[in-house]
Amino acid sequence: MNIDSFTGGIFDTTCYYLPRSGILIDAPQGAAEWLGEVQHKVRLLLLTHGHIDHSWDAAQIQREHGCTLACHADTVPLVTVRDFFKEFGMMWEIEPVRVDRLLEESPETILEGVPFQIFLVPGHCPGSLCFFQKEWQVLFGGDVLFAGSIGRSDLPGGDHQLLLRGIREKLFALDDKVTVLSGHGPATKIGVERRHNPYVGEEA
Repeated sequence: MNIDSFTGGIFDTTCYYLPRSGILIDAPQGAAEWLGEVQHKVRLLLLTHGHIDHSWDAAQIQREHGCTLACHADTVPLVTVRDFFKEFGMMWEIEPVRVDRLLEESPETILEGVPFQIFLVPGHCPGSLCFFQKEWQVLFGGDVLFAGSIGRSDLPGGDHQLLLRGIREKLFALDDKVTVLSGHGPATKIGVERRHNPYVGEEA
């Protein structure tokens, strides 16, 4: 297992690059420049969800690398409509991307030769996807579950109870030793969060 990462933008958003497959998971501000500096070539860009801090550089990366972009259907409006966020009173204008592939929840989907189990866990954002690589025992969780926290649910399309249910029923069904690589903050383990997460764990 070889995973590289970059954290950038005003929200300190982390993306993850898988060198052997050319997969990039999320595209925060500054990711395009970082990719050039370290000479990573992207073949597939996966978006865990459509919030701007995770898709800020997506169009630039798609343009510069000629890569395929994949996400859930509910993510499409957030990343293809230039004024989407302005309609909710947020002063952000995006550079629209081309969505090449739609992803659904699946027990196994092969992406650039890598098998992933894909979980649909909305509540933080419609269409939020988590990508689990069983061999590595790693979950790329986006903004669903953090070390000692969970994704906020007060943004448009958020649903707190839906988020809690998705984490408990889907993510907490994974083995305790699974490493969670989130969109913000440090890595954690499923077992730690199942027992101690103050929002959704057994002690909540």
